[in-house]
Amino acid sequence: MLLALILAFFSGSAQKKVRTSGMEMAVRMAESEMVHFPESWTVDFRPKGSWNYTPGLIAHAMMDVYAHTGDKRFFEYAKSYADKYIREDGTIDGFRVEEYNIDRINSGKFLFPLLEITGEARYEKAIHLLRSQLETHPRTSEGGFWHKLVYPHQKWLDGLYMGAPFYARYAVKYNQPEALDDVVDQFVIMHRHTFDPRSGLNYHGWDESREQKWADPATGTSPHFWGRAMGWYAMALVDVLEIMPENHPRRGELLNILQQVAGGIRKHQDKKSGVWYQVLDQGKREGNYLESSVSSMFVYSLLKGIRLGYLPKNYRKTAVKGYGGILARFIRENPNGTISLTDVCSVAGLGGNPYRDGSFEYYISEPKRDNDPKGVGPFIFASLEMSYINK
Repeated sequence: MLLALILAFFSGSAQKKVRTSGMEMAVRMAESEMVHFPESWTVDFRPKGSWNYTPGLIAHAMMDVYAHTGDKRFFEYAKSYADKYIREDGTIDGFRVEEYNIDRINSGKFLFPLLEITGEARYEKAIHLLRSQLETHPRTSEGGFWHKLVYPHQKWLDGLYMGAPFYARYAVKYNQPEALDDVVDQFVIMHRHTFDPRSGLNYHGWDESREQKWADPATGTSPHFWGRAMGWYAMALVDVLEIMPENHPRRGELLNILQQVAGGIRKHQDKKSGVWYQVLDQGKREGNYLESSVSSMFVYSLLKGIRLGYLPKNYRKTAVKGYGGILARFIRENPNGTISLTDVCSVAGLGGNPYRDGSFEYYISEPKRDNDPKGVGPFIFASLEMSYINK
């Protein structure tokens, strides 16, 4: 079955199969995830779980599969994560505003459709609680949210995905136009300090204070272009653009940033495999490897950008080749009938203890694992986007 789907992607006459297999693969991966992790809060390989961005990412993907299929198994799996942590009064077990961790905000996104479907007041109260963090979240001198309180004066690309789509959704739902301007500012500030016109890529992080050992003394940027960081950034752009009203006066600023980001994505695609490297611009360097989460994120972002008219259709070839490469290189059939996504970088960051210096050697040394949620969620999103082709 999988071999047939892979061959379809490399056949110019198989567009209908491409559409069908995109939906089929989304469903198969979602079903497999529920087998691999029967309890929704354990998807990040932590038996006790937590309120964090990774289970929220999978819950969001499950809600999207439910929206496409109407199969309540996926809805109930996502809902079980919310119900594990959200109390009747809307407080969230393990969540503390004063921690000021932008990652915790991401799980709030799937609460919006959950609220619309169920009408349960506790979900809305939880949404308001998560939004309250952004009222006092520490910022750079230009108004950019710090990544976390424990990473002072720093903005990471990852943080745009963790906070901006939730913030935008809240602003639209509760009629806060000034908050939409703030959302745009988050991208503008990030892009101003991290975008490298020569490569078309964004550096992983920026330290306004230049205090971190990883920060360039002149620019404050980290030294390399980490794939998944740019993947988060690209997904954040297309997701926020989908939420933002079409007549918003600053919409063009985000479109310009997305077009620059898409250019870098296309430029650094591995021509042979169709996928992308862990360190994006160092494909020929010993130790670098092709990585599945960034590849899934880029395919999703390009396909969604094309479908919604944010990107020209000539990006489709890049995206479809990327998806075929993911199937060929990273999807494994398991003896029990499930599938797995392989070669996902388990984690990467900057600073902390032990200290992460942002070097090439650091990024390639972090372990890889199968079925990491940071790859599985984006693979489901990318597969659902593939299902729109030629619809």
